[in-house]
Amino acid sequence: MSQNCSNSRGLAFGMIKTLVLPCKALKFPSAKFEGSNQLQHKGTKMELTITRPDDWHLHLRDGELLQAVVPHSASHFARGIVMPNLKPPITTTAAAVSYRESILKALPAGSDFTPLMTLYLTDTTNPNEIKLAKRSGVVYAVKLYPAGATTNSQDGVTDLFGKCLPVLEEMAQQNMPLLVHGEVTDADVDVFDREKVFIDTVLRPLIQRLPQLKVVMEHVTTKDAVKFVESCKEGFVAATVTPQHLLLNRNSLFQGGLQPHNYCLPVLKREIHRQAIVSAVTSGSKRFFIGTDSAPHERRRKESSCGCAGIYSAPVALSLYAKVFEEAGALDKLEAFVSFNGPDFYGLPRNTSKIKLSKTSFKVPDCFSFPFGEIIPMFAGETLEWQPSFN
Repeated sequence: MSQNCSNSRGLAFGMIKTLVLPCKALKFPSAKFEGSNQLQHKGTKMELTITRPDDWHLHLRDGELLQAVVPHSASHFARGIVMPNLKPPITTTAAAVSYRESILKALPAGSDFTPLMTLYLTDTTNPNEIKLAKRSGVVYAVKLYPAGATTNSQDGVTDLFGKCLPVLEEMAQQNMPLLVHGEVTDADVDVFDREKVFIDTVLRPLIQRLPQLKVVMEHVTTKDAVKFVESCKEGFVAATVTPQHLLLNRNSLFQGGLQPHNYCLPVLKREIHRQAIVSAVTSGSKRFFIGTDSAPHERRRKESSCGCAGIYSAPVALSLYAKVFEEAGALDKLEAFVSFNGPDFYGLPRNTSKIKLSKTSFKVPDCFSFPFGEIIPMFAGETLEWQPSFN
């Protein structure tokens, strides 16, 4: 699928990276409306009213990029678990409070979006920091990045059991979830096997050692992860699922030429894994919930000789999740996945406001243009349905 502001389908990567063409922005209304949670037919148009969702895995970045992307998330989601992998990373409660203030200042006027902050776990994180984070009332989880696993993870953990066990024990005591990027980074492990190996060598032993620690396996990508989450005690281990891992498989990286805007970490997997994830989330299981992993990068950083990992899905995520559930014949289970399972796991109240999804065709912008450059959204230039709106 075309991800560029041109008719450049099939161009070689080296040619694609030189294209800088004009593009149109897409604006969403920000007011809220109240309605019943039901599917309605108005004439020939279908409308689905659901409780306003949250995003339980979100990258908002900082600086100009934060200013550019936060309106998209704020227009659809009431809350978002904000990832801490900035430069430098958010490793302390004080840094998290400061970052939260930056996000609030960047919100559009009248927005009621609430950022839920996280800390970046390192080899030197102190258990006292977990106590401070809990008392702050603004930090809701701690993120585990194995060193070198993804964007800005170079400061991540190198020895979880040898250096972080006291912190993990304090997290269990404080009922603070550990959010896991579930991949090993050993060079001798194939990139498509890193999630399974992480489960077998790190995550399963961790759960056995600390069964009271709440763990979210972020952006699961394999049938192995689905099986593992389903085998764990409900309410203690859960998983977020992205739109890309529900809709794309690894062929999407190469169809018509190299597709840098379909590149993310964990990388897309085989079709058999995608199908397993779709089956899990559309089954009605409470163990799985929305986490877009929306990860914006300026276009030139994606279309380069060493492109960044990350897919920018925030503007279209709800439409894409609705597409998945409709195609599975499970629209009645969409609301629980996007609006109920996440807050229930975190022990937070469900939202009371509503959002409406209308089955109306719309074209995804080819890109979003800003003074610093362009951001290419997921499914750029494609036609989608289930457009979100508020009254």
